[in-house]
Amino acid sequence: MSKLADLAAQRFGMAVDVAEAGEDAPGRDTLSNLLSHRTHRRFLDTPVGDETLNLLYACALSAPAKSDLQQVAIIRVRDQGKRQAIAALMPEMGWIGTCPVFLLFCGDSRRIRRLGELRGHPFANDHLDAFLNAAVDTALAMQNFITAAQAAGLGCCPISVVRNHIDAIAEITALPDHVFPVAGMCLGHPSHAGFTSTRLPPEMIVHEDEYDDSELAAQIDAYDQRRNGIYTIPPEKYRMTGEHGSPDFYGWSEDKTRQVSVRERDDLADYLRRHGFCLD
Repeated sequence: MSKLADLAAQRFGMAVDVAEAGEDAPGRDTLSNLLSHRTHRRFLDTPVGDETLNLLYACALSAPAKSDLQQVAIIRVRDQGKRQAIAALMPEMGWIGTCPVFLLFCGDSRRIRRLGELRGHPFANDHLDAFLNAAVDTALAMQNFITAAQAAGLGCCPISVVRNHIDAIAEITALPDHVFPVAGMCLGHPSHAGFTSTRLPPEMIVHEDEYDDSELAAQIDAYDQRRNGIYTIPPEKYRMTGEHGSPDFYGWSEDKTRQVSVRERDDLADYLRRHGFCLD
């Protein structure tokens, strides 16, 4: 197998039919970088220089943008009081307060609305799609940022849990109407290599012509067993054992369905409406 095939097999815990690419194949470094992605939560104290950070911003903002509207805002939280206030909201994630750089990636529908006022044009598409466009633009910029950071030898950890504390985060960072947090981002030099998280195989994700999950039960059982063979979730990490017990086999699907069985972020839509978004 080529190295790319090895990386794909490591990612999915199984052989994946990928093109055999030679060492000099165009784009090979980028492909390897993507297949090798790892999330990092432990960082060295080494600072990230402003020139490096500016380069990563430039890479992030080179992502596709819906109709070139560029609806992204990035807030670097440098003030230690603000950093610690954010970290205190999520004490189980200690790396938020200790990573060299903490960013807040936000969807920004405010800028284009203000420009419309400046140029004398109405903002006509004031409905759910305005929120979705800004959220997608921000997600694309975040992925570019992560890919660029990894290429530069740095590590990242996106923090979606900021949306569990959306009002507090917005107050700490003074977010105005039509600007909303999508995710936080920890950045720094990784203190260890991390590990490759096993993903669902392409056969479960990629459909031809029409959506078909008729083989889901068998496919997910095989995935759970394959993933368990690589990393077994220890009993102390089982979720909600009081409600659901400790089964003989606790796989990824059991863990994740238990996770989403708990309701959260009920205030998200209310926050968006209070800050100017129409979600109809």
